[in-house]
Amino acid sequence: MTENHHSKQLSASHRTETTRSSLHELRDNGGIPGVVYGTEGENLMISVESKDLVKFLRSGRSEFFQLQVENEGYPVLIKEVQKQGGKIIHVDFQHVSKNKPIRVKVPLHINGTAIGTEAGGVLQVQANDLEVEGLPDALPASLEIDVASLGIGDKLLAGDVQLPQGISLIADTEELIASVIQTRGAEAADEEDVANETPAESEE
Repeated sequence: MTENHHSKQLSASHRTETTRSSLHELRDNGGIPGVVYGTEGENLMISVESKDLVKFLRSGRSEFFQLQVENEGYPVLIKEVQKQGGKIIHVDFQHVSKNKPIRVKVPLHINGTAIGTEAGGVLQVQANDLEVEGLPDALPASLEIDVASLGIGDKLLAGDVQLPQGISLIADTEELIASVIQTRGAEAADEEDVANETPAESEE
């Protein structure tokens, strides 16, 4: 199951302030300055509400989404979020064409309980995202990864992940996503069980 990027939207406003004092004032009033790169003509200077941006990021924002700047919408990627003292102070966006494939890293959501963990194994998740390519409107905002069938010693690789139609894998097919390993305690228990099952040599 996937979530599509076009369901995400963030509102913004045009801005003309560029001086340090005006940017400080903007932040003091709850705004975050930003720039949209790659638009026709000059780069677009904008501002977004801090609370809206923080909420957007916390809700599991996708790499590609719609940035609504007053009456005009822009399909964008977030290039960079600058922070200072744990607070967001600036955000950069990259405008993309809906007719041109782009490469993004899509977040992975791990679902299910690996059967190997019921036998004493431990699930290890090695990757939190996966690099794919596709048209912006077709890109999933996330990929659901089911690990329920993984037993001890099993691995889930990037090439095993089912991708939506029109989306191709850019990451190495051998990239490790998740695996179930056997703990030392479980190994010791197995060795003890084997020892108990081995018949004792008869005394002469």
